[in-house]
Amino acid sequence: MRLLFIRFSSIGDIVLTTAAVRCAKNQMPGVEIHFLTKLSMKDLVIGNPNIDQCHFLDENIDQTIAALKEIPFDYIIDLHHNIRTWKIKKALGVPAFSYKKLSIQKWLFAKLQLNFLPKTHVCDRYIDTLQHFKVKNDGKGLDYFFPKDYSFKAANLPTSHQAGFIAFVIGASYFNKKMPVQKWVELAKQMNKPIVLIGGKDDITSANEIAVAVPEFIYNATGKFDLKESASIIQMAQVVVSHDTGFLHVAAAFKKPTITIWGATSPALQFEAYYPKGSTTPHYNSMVAQLNCQPCSKQGDNKCPQGHFACMRLQNINMIASKTNEFYKSV
Repeated sequence: MRLLFIRFSSIGDIVLTTAAVRCAKNQMPGVEIHFLTKLSMKDLVIGNPNIDQCHFLDENIDQTIAALKEIPFDYIIDLHHNIRTWKIKKALGVPAFSYKKLSIQKWLFAKLQLNFLPKTHVCDRYIDTLQHFKVKNDGKGLDYFFPKDYSFKAANLPTSHQAGFIAFVIGASYFNKKMPVQKWVELAKQMNKPIVLIGGKDDITSANEIAVAVPEFIYNATGKFDLKESASIIQMAQVVVSHDTGFLHVAAAFKKPTITIWGATSPALQFEAYYPKGSTTPHYNSMVAQLNCQPCSKQGDNKCPQGHFACMRLQNINMIASKTNEFYKSV
């Protein structure tokens, strides 16, 4: 049997599909697994031993469809479920099972604070897409595999950070999922361990402000490394402090202690850090208590709809610092 899994983006969502891919590979004798994603996400899938063949969408979806038509797939497992995947499913004409996005329930929760979402993590719902094949969750959590022959050594970091450090993931895809720079500075000043800042090119200005304010402890890696290299830094970290963003799930895949700082979104949307069943890895969700406007978006936005940005502006930095230092000692 040949399955085509589809998930185009983003970093966290692709990492969250790894449990479904692994369970299918291990529980379906003789299955051949193909995975279609964006070309920019290539490094997330090419090293995965549970995937037999990877396919990549660059710009031309018609060319991608033409190439996929050359392969006799038996089923499509659609873990993205959008207009592009609909076009692919229609063109290939084979039976398909699609992930339930629960878009209406998410909208009701974000806009009207009416929570009709099941208490089921998105990772479990990805696995539920395979119910037809009697695939069950093996409870082993997420995977992260590097491309073959890739290596990243601790020597790439300053000597001061090679014996251990805390990773601050300061980036996020939307403004109202990002904690203000001054709050990161306050947090950094309460750390008694080296810190590495991780983010994309859009976060360089913010990272520079943090690094200048606390120069003796911080190595600013923001914008200096590609996806897999940043993942390597996460793998080396003792603790990861992150917004609700992709590298949070990379950290969980490496079974790292995490502190998640929640703004526009919420753990109730079922995207919090996902660990193996029975895991004792410490993790903490930092949220401002008694906010009746959270979540205000299912995935974030570029402004606070209320104008006060209380979900991030009022974050308890003392508590985050205490948990971070506590988790570091437990490693």
